Amino acid sequence: MAKEQSTDKHKPEILAKAQAWLNDNFDKNTQDQINDLIANDPKELEESFYKNASFGTGGMRGIMGVGTNRINKYTLGKNTQGLSNLLKKEFKGEKLKVAIAYDCRNNSKELVQMVAEVFSANEIEVYLFSELRPTPELSFALKHLNCHAGIVLTASHNPPEYNGYKVYWQDGGQLITPYDAKLIEVINNMDYDEINLNAKPDYIHKIDKEVDEAFQKASVENGSFDTSSLAKDNLKVVFTSLHGTACKTNPQILEKAGYKNVFLVEEQKEPDGNFPTVESPNPEEPEALKMALDLAEEKDADIVIGTDPDGDRLGVAVRDLNGEMILLNGNQTMLMMTWFLLEQHKKQGRLNKDSFVASTIVSTPLVQIITEAYGTQYHEVLTGFKWIAKLIKDNPQLDFVGGGEESFGFMVGDFVRDKDAATATLLACEIAAQMKAQGSSFYEQLLELYTEYGLFREELIALVKKGIEGEAEIKQMLIDLRENPWKEIDGEKVVLVEDYQASTAKNLLERTEKSLDIPKSNVLIYYTENGTKIAARPSGTEPKIKFYISVNTTLDKVEDYDADNAKLAEKIERIKNELQLG
Repeated sequence: MAKEQSTDKHKPEILAKAQAWLNDNFDKNTQDQINDLIANDPKELEESFYKNASFGTGGMRGIMGVGTNRINKYTLGKNTQGLSNLLKKEFKGEKLKVAIAYDCRNNSKELVQMVAEVFSANEIEVYLFSELRPTPELSFALKHLNCHAGIVLTASHNPPEYNGYKVYWQDGGQLITPYDAKLIEVINNMDYDEINLNAKPDYIHKIDKEVDEAFQKASVENGSFDTSSLAKDNLKVVFTSLHGTACKTNPQILEKAGYKNVFLVEEQKEPDGNFPTVESPNPEEPEALKMALDLAEEKDADIVIGTDPDGDRLGVAVRDLNGEMILLNGNQTMLMMTWFLLEQHKKQGRLNKDSFVASTIVSTPLVQIITEAYGTQYHEVLTGFKWIAKLIKDNPQLDFVGGGEESFGFMVGDFVRDKDAATATLLACEIAAQMKAQGSSFYEQLLELYTEYGLFREELIALVKKGIEGEAEIKQMLIDLRENPWKEIDGEKVVLVEDYQASTAKNLLERTEKSLDIPKSNVLIYYTENGTKIAARPSGTEPKIKFYISVNTTLDKVEDYDADNAKLAEKIERIKNELQLG
């Protein structure tokens, strides 16, 4: 009765999609929730059914709930059946194996069991972690166990109502072209009644300690660089997993590497998908690390490290020249890690013309400047570590040193094919310990790099645009930028515009155009005559449009840093006001 009375509230196509879930293929609880939405919440019904949840930069992420545009056992079951079908086609005749992990998100333990059962119903051997584990360990496990694919249920740093589904391929990297398009096509052509639910428990194998030990051993081997025991003993580290999965790996890795003075934020040590002590479990935000910073003052720590819920990104805070703890941004952390790895590889005689560093098109230009100063190769890719993993896979003749992106992710070597906060945590401690032993510091060395290679300041502006209207608004903003491109920014002429959707780079001074040899993506980048760089792109994982601003100047001496950096900050504010990015 409720459905009949309320049909005039709804768009016919939305109501039809919702009513298609009111049959025996869906459980009673799901049907009750849909009936309640039909009767009482037309707006939420539309948000839940107006489209199918889609794969973006970091897999599929979404709000948990009923509907085709929500994360639930049916949308994940459909994904899993589609992946099973694709694996059977691509690896015909092989005995198929998959590895599966999940993080601390609410409902993940139940959802991951559904995913494992669908694979087992398709007679695919499943290696399922017995408890939650960080994303980089899933990438490692996939390769370690010679699996064909991997799944991790995570929504990274999104709010508590989110969950997600990341797909990894045989090389340990996230799914990319052409397999991502093939998977999406398979899923879109399926009906929910095609999900095979006849689970075969004998195909599901639990994994834990053996893989843990192998992963931790590999992390220590790849993240350690001849730091003396005395230097390690003299470093005080505060670590927090922000209620996430890194509590299962990072403290253990630091201990095995010889770091004894590691202090954990006890209130944030236990995994909890509600993230009770923070507004957002995002190590990019200073508020998320407040408890860790308070503990650092109490313990007189040298460095603070916090990781996101699935343990693949890290925030780093260090003491400045005045002894105050400051949170570095992702570009600064990546810069220091890149420099340190290049320096260590050079000392070990491992750096040559076949070595390479990778970063993304929206990250700081300084990574390229420093890498090329060391006489080695720099490669640039779209946002997302799956593209760095593809570089490694496509260039087996090259030696991958390390790589990162501005969004607080870094990868050391290629034993993991995704951003890896476990090994990066150790690497950050190695840098801090060695710099302190040399009478310097992590922060002082960063300023030395600025004096040698140029002072760059970056800022990310993320405008949240939720729901159907928000999605349309983001789309229109990028259309407007293409139809009415910026000609001048802060009094500087725009000299180059890169449009990654059109695969073109237009030099406005020479009036020439070149093709961009990189996959198509909805990204625009503007460069001015003085080296200012502004990139615009929709987020692939959140309802946001992001603007990345990079400005630069020369830094003659370390003592001038505060004044010169303040001028760059003022410049960014002028740009934000001029372009109305606030």
